[in-house]
Amino acid sequence: MASLDRVKVLVLGDSGVGKSSLVHLLCQNQVLGNPSWTVGCSVDVRVHDYKEGTPEEKTYYIELWDVGGSVGSASSVKSTRAVFYNSVNGIILVHDLTNKKSSQNLYRWSMEALNKDSSPTGVIVSNGDYDREQFAENPVPLLLIGTKYDQIPENKRNDVLTRTAFLSEDFNAEEINLVIEKRYFTRDPSQVRICPDYGSLCGTET
Repeated sequence: MASLDRVKVLVLGDSGVGKSSLVHLLCQNQVLGNPSWTVGCSVDVRVHDYKEGTPEEKTYYIELWDVGGSVGSASSVKSTRAVFYNSVNGIILVHDLTNKKSSQNLYRWSMEALNKDSSPTGVIVSNGDYDREQFAENPVPLLLIGTKYDQIPENKRNDVLTRTAFLSEDFNAEEINLVIEKRYFTRDPSQVRICPDYGSLCGTET
C-alpha cells in the first residue's frame, strides 16, 4: 500500500472571490450551491495519488485551509490568523478577475502568510510596481487562481489576462483562470474538465 503523507495548502484571498467554492469543488467534485462567509478558517481534505500505478506512486493527504477575513483586518485579527500559517507546504492565491482590488490585495495576503508583513505600506512601491526582492528567497510554492473569467466583457479579457500574467510573474507562480457557474455543470463530476482555450475550469453545459 502506498505511504500517506500530509500536505498543508493555504487558500488565501479577499472575501467573495470564490475560495470556499473552489475548495469544495476540488475536494468534493461538485459545485457549492450556497457558499457562506468563512469565519476563521475552514479545512477540507483531498486524497491524491501521485504517479498512480507506477513504482513511484505516493498517496498524499492534502489539507486545503480556506482562510477567511479581510487583508485589512485589525492587527489582533491578523495575530489570530497567524496560527493557520504554520508548517505550510503551498499557497493558493485566489482573486476575482472582475475586481482589480482583490488582485492587488494578494500581495498583502502573501506577505502576511509568509510572516513578512512588518511594513504593510511597503508591499507596493511608490510607482505602483511590486518589489520582487521581498519574495526572492521564498521556499513555498505559489499558485495563482483567477475566478469569474466568464463575467469579464469579451472586449476587456485580453487586458485582464495581461494584468494577471504580470501578477503571476511577480509571484513566480503558475496561473489558472476559472469559470465556475452552476448552470455549466451537470450532476456528473466526470463532466468537469479543463478548457484548453484559456486554461480555465469549466463544464459541459446542461
